[in-house]
Amino acid sequence: MTSSSQPLVLVPSPANDLLLEACAQAGLNLLRLDQVQDPDAELERRREEIVAIANPGEGPCGADLINALPRLEVISHFGVGYDTVDVEAAAARGVVVTNVSGSNDEEVADTALGLLLMTVRELGRAEQYLRAGSWEGGQSYPLTELSLTGGTLGLLGIGAIGQAVARRAVACGMEVVYHARNPRDLPYRYYPDLREMAEASDVLVVAAPGGPATRHLVDAEVLRALGPRGVLVNVARGSLVDEQALIAALRDGTLGRAGLDVFDDEPHVPAELLALPNAVLLPHVGSASWPTRRRMARLAADNLSQWFTDRTVLTPVAETRHLVGQG
Repeated sequence: MTSSSQPLVLVPSPANDLLLEACAQAGLNLLRLDQVQDPDAELERRREEIVAIANPGEGPCGADLINALPRLEVISHFGVGYDTVDVEAAAARGVVVTNVSGSNDEEVADTALGLLLMTVRELGRAEQYLRAGSWEGGQSYPLTELSLTGGTLGLLGIGAIGQAVARRAVACGMEVVYHARNPRDLPYRYYPDLREMAEASDVLVVAAPGGPATRHLVDAEVLRALGPRGVLVNVARGSLVDEQALIAALRDGTLGRAGLDVFDDEPHVPAELLALPNAVLLPHVGSASWPTRRRMARLAADNLSQWFTDRTVLTPVAETRHLVGQG
């Protein structure tokens, strides 16, 4: 049970049941704005009480909200990518931001591998072929032009998810190379230039954070370098890829194929993408399994509980890590 004497945690937008359940199990005292008749009035009335935000990850957690809460100390974001949180505004206020890093790495990497197999080996189209009765008609499904074995997989981003993708690619007989801001102590070749890596790769997997700094990193030039037999897979954020350039490249054969789990304006997917036979499209299901989402929810709640216990957190984001333990 919660009580009014406990720190008040704001839930600013509708939250999924797993996050609410984890917060309840942790004994957190929640103020859910989606459950009150006049959210603006309730926020104004209780703004002095709110010391934390449990951000469900769907809506923005911007500077206006952060600056409206004078006693705010910590924001726990339900997601690994946190581009919907204004971390600069939080850091300027001395507010610690956490994400759920480490809780869904393997699941998202599995999704990347699944997308890669579906895109390269046309598994979804082959299943449709069978279901349509074409195989019984006496004709085998056409041989696919591409194969994973012996190919080179280029990673844009080599964090925990990128490294999990790399392990899977190696197991599939692929060479792995990567591009990131800085080289890492890893057994893969580092490319300081993204276009050069794309030119050397058969597949480009996007696994880098979203946000203004990475917007449209994968542009027409990178897609051209990947080439007419190249494959793009994105399991990160739609904003990293210039979507209109991608559509044009897939349409005119500048790029061979794409497998996408994320889009620039979710849940809207451009009709032009839907019409392309050389694009495999998923509805942002990278971490969408019950076990993984439960881990994510527990970590989001545990970050808040830990903060209230000893002013530390389990997974601070890089921009506010220096604030942990201060004050």
